[in-house]
Amino acid sequence: MTPSTSTRLLDLLSERNDQVRRMSEKSWNEQSDIQLSNSEWYILATLYQSKRTIAEVTRSVHISRQAIHKLIKNLESKALVLVTDHPQNRKDKCIELTSLGHTCYEQNETLKAQLEQRIQESIGQEAFEQLKTILRLDWKL
Repeated sequence: MTPSTSTRLLDLLSERNDQVRRMSEKSWNEQSDIQLSNSEWYILATLYQSKRTIAEVTRSVHISRQAIHKLIKNLESKALVLVTDHPQNRKDKCIELTSLGHTCYEQNETLKAQLEQRIQESIGQEAFEQLKTILRLDWKL
């Protein structure tokens, strides 16, 4: 990534987010036969600790309902999620990670930790901790 000429905070945040997401996606895709997009990772992260309905996933990842259905079909075809009928609501479906989905998610978390370590080494421990603190603050937005 070339350094930005922008000094606007939102542009800088967006550029860094894009850069880190691309690096994370590339790192995974280079070491795995299962190619996944950032949107697919968002869904896997949402499902990591719990079974959810498709409607709940749609609300939590802020992606259109139509796109969610397409992404879930892709994940299902890769054997990463299992879609079942909701026990009380015939209109809704439940979705959960398969054991392969859990394994992929955990392996990707390791890759993300390695990327964080590279960032920390690059900017220094103190700046890294300050950055995390600033990002966790309530910005009153």
